Amino acid sequence: MTTHHDLPTVPLGSTGMDITRLGFGSWAVAGSGWHFGWGATDDAESIAAIRHAVDSGVNWIDTAAVYGLGHAEELVGKAVAGLSDAERPYVFTKVGLVWDPADPHAAPRRSMRPDSVRREIEDSLRRLGVERIDLYQVHWPDTGASLEYAGDGSGAVSPNATPLEEYWQVMADLKKEGKVRAIGLSNHSPEQLQAAEQIAPVDVIQPPFSAINRSAAPEIAWARAHGTGVIVYSPLQSGLLTGAFSAERAANLSADDWRSSHHDFTTGLAANLRLADALRPVAERHGASVAEVALAWVLAWPGITGAIVGARQPAQVDGWIGAGAVHLTPADLDEITAAISRSGAGTGPARP
Repeated sequence: MTTHHDLPTVPLGSTGMDITRLGFGSWAVAGSGWHFGWGATDDAESIAAIRHAVDSGVNWIDTAAVYGLGHAEELVGKAVAGLSDAERPYVFTKVGLVWDPADPHAAPRRSMRPDSVRREIEDSLRRLGVERIDLYQVHWPDTGASLEYAGDGSGAVSPNATPLEEYWQVMADLKKEGKVRAIGLSNHSPEQLQAAEQIAPVDVIQPPFSAINRSAAPEIAWARAHGTGVIVYSPLQSGLLTGAFSAERAANLSADDWRSSHHDFTTGLAANLRLADALRPVAERHGASVAEVALAWVLAWPGITGAIVGARQPAQVDGWIGAGAVHLTPADLDEITAAISRSGAGTGPARP
């Protein structure tokens, strides 16, 4: 028997959707066998985790076509199938990372060509088993090149890249056609957001943001000034801020887990774990988990509507579901700011 938390909701920009402050993220349930996998997963357990989050009051799920090369969308589709309209969460997905079925381990390519986008949305609708996508987001700016690591910001723009003005118009068209309810941009700079806004309103943005990675503060400020909704990804820095991570665990990550070779889990690991440890006293004072404090810090940031949190087992959901009820005091924020400075973790402003 799961307990239904009455989680408060807030308006997601001007989309007309009211969302809980935490949403379920499905990157980690996508399984292995692709470039950005998290190692082996159990599909039945993944579906149970999604359903447990929804039963616990979470009213939106964030996924992407590329996660597991379609597999995460299929799992989300199975998890929400059979739910009544009243119970069904909002489903958000992303477009623009195209893979080669003949070489699933290769890095996906960034492509927002209009014909590619239209093919992708039909595939996503089918996998998700929905008639309309609640929020359709451009995953990365189109460079026409492969995406080596989600977050490196590198990659030269090839001459065959689709201009932002062109692909944002396609997104606006999908909204007019009723295939999607709202449109958003993930991993786009303030300059790119401003350029898109000239074509059609940017309903929502999705940048990465956590106490470790604070570099998207300018995009969040842009969104706040424009009344745009903000849902952030990796607020627990892919597990580092859960309080359950350790150097030993990092050393034992499987080779098919993208984290095993990423600097956050190698050269930057010590600083990141110092920061996670520094959150423990704050968590104890609030009777909360380290993960809940890390999420409460993100949710305290002006302009952030909600945070996307992953889980691969139902029990992991219980470790973060209470974050919305943790209200950090000015003294807590001072302590966390000092801890960020001392730890040497990440870059960007250290206080909301």
